[in-house]
Parts: sequence; structure tokens; C-alpha cells
Amino acid sequence: MSRPFRLSVLDQSIAVSGRPQDQSIRNTVSLARHCEALGYERFWVSEHHNHPTIVGTAPEIVMAAIAATTERIRIGSAGIMLPHYSPFKVAEVFRVLEALAPGRIDMGLGRAPGSDGRTAFALNPAANERPEHFPADVRDLIAWVNNQPLVERHPFGSVKAFPQSPTSPEVWILGSSDYGAQVAALFGLPYCYAWFFSDGAGGERAIDLYKRSYRPSARHPEPHSALCVWALAAETTEKAQYHFTSRALSRINRDKNILGPLLPPDEAGKAPLADFERAKMEQFRKDSFVGTGPEVAARITELKERVGVDEMAVVTWTHDEQVRRDSYTELAKAYGFAP
Repeated sequence: MSRPFRLSVLDQSIAVSGRPQDQSIRNTVSLARHCEALGYERFWVSEHHNHPTIVGTAPEIVMAAIAATTERIRIGSAGIMLPHYSPFKVAEVFRVLEALAPGRIDMGLGRAPGSDGRTAFALNPAANERPEHFPADVRDLIAWVNNQPLVERHPFGSVKAFPQSPTSPEVWILGSSDYGAQVAALFGLPYCYAWFFSDGAGGERAIDLYKRSYRPSARHPEPHSALCVWALAAETTEKAQYHFTSRALSRINRDKNILGPLLPPDEAGKAPLADFERAKMEQFRKDSFVGTGPEVAARITELKERVGVDEMAVVTWTHDEQVRRDSYTELAKAYGFAP
């Protein structure tokens, strides 16, 4: 199969039963090297807090580690939850990252807390006030990270973000609602919709809104959109569905606010479930991008063309780390860009 578009990876450093959580962080760094060798375009890492399942809490640190051990692949945050932080500090962090990997840094920004309200308050006692300032914070951050002047009479107009360099990070807005699409369009930024987070609900509307309201910017004269989907590929459909059991149970438990490490497929398959939960799990199996490499690639391509986006990204959870690595290999082979 010819390579029809750029395909990227989102990794969330998932906790799994029977494995120390710190290993999940090291596995993320190792996976980035693996995906670079396979020919993936970008490798993004997420930010969550106080989450027993998703233990990636500091994407900027993981990005630095990945930058030190890769050469080509773009490295990004998916995303920095901006309401937790000072835009100036975020600009400084990403100027340093740009110095470590010139021309390879994506600064993905989100408005959601990536946590519960109490945790958001622990991160930043003023966090409840920040979401309403999100557009202004994005505006200032774009200026600082690109060494451009802030708006006239800005109280911090004389403050610069160092180090300076000839290149600057590519700024993305990430989201799972119309709001992020509107912010991305307002500032002329690329936009990625978290299709996996909402099972696609509202995704086509958000992408359409983004395109219709897009205001061209110097760096991005045309809108540039992407979707991130959950997928799992294996040598056989049966094997893929077997390992998907861990993720399916985790999703059902999430809906009940039961969070914890990913269980092995055998254990997950024996979990006591109500009839309606078993029906929901079977529906997950039908709706999810799970199967052989060609089967999953075909579904990803169909969705890309149907929604009309420029790029796709994939996130994969498995209990067995080698199965996860193999999934990205199978998908790269299906698209014809694995070496």
C-alpha cells in the first residue's frame, strides 16, 4: 500500500498491572525511537495528573528525553494543559526544547484540566480563573515562543523568552469540542481532534467549524487538521481482539469512574460484568480500529477521507509492551513506510 498521508503516534505512558509505573515512562522514550525507525511523522506525549491509569504527568520532560535519543521524528505535547501554567514559563520551556531539537518540536496546547477539580487546584490555586483566559494566553504564548512583540501596552511587553534561535516550535491546538476548533481557527493554527476520547462524537462538526472559520496566519496560510484515534494491529484479527480486551474493560471501568492499571487480557476477560456492560464491550470491539495491519489501515484511511483531515495519529494501549510495539510495526508495514 502506498503511503497516503502522514501518520503519527500519541503515547500516554499507561500503567499496567505487574509493572512498576516508572517503567512506563522509559517505555515511552523507547517507543519513540522505535516509531522513528518505522517512519512515523510525529511522536506526541500527553499530560494527565492524579490518574492511576495514565502516569504521563510531565510531557515536556519526556520530550527532552526523546529529543536526546532521536534524530528525525517530530516531538510534541498532546498537550500542555495551559490553564495550569504561566504562558511565559511554557514559552521558556519550549524555547529550550527547540534548542535541543531544532525544527522538530510541536507545542500542542489544551484547555481541559487533564485531571479533577481538586487536582487542578493543587497544580495551580488560580486554575479556576485561567480557562476563561485561554485565548489570551494562547495569543501571548505564540508571541513569546516566536520572539514576536506582544499586543500593544501589554504589561509584560518587554519580557523575552530565551533562548532565541532561528527556528520555533509549531503550535497546535488540541481538543474534543467546538471550543478548541474555534481557538485554532482564530489564531490560524493547526488543530487536532481527540477522536478516541469521545468515540468521534462531535468530531466532524468540530473539524468543519475549524475549516469554515479559519483565519490564515503567516506560518499556516491554510487550515491544517488532524484526528487522533485509538487502534491496535496484530498479525491476526483474533490476536488483536484478544489483546484489546484489556483496553475494552478499562474503558467500561472508566465510565464507572474506576481507574487503575491495565489488566492482562485473560484477567480482563474474566471480569464480572452486567449484561449491558458485556453488550457495550462487544460494541467497543465492533467500533474500534482493531485487527490486522491492513484492516486497521483501511479504517484509518476511510475516516481520514470521510472527515477530510490532513493527518492522522494513533494511540495504543496493551498490557504487553511488545504487543504494543508490534502494533505500530504492523500498521507501518500496512502503509508501506516501514523500512
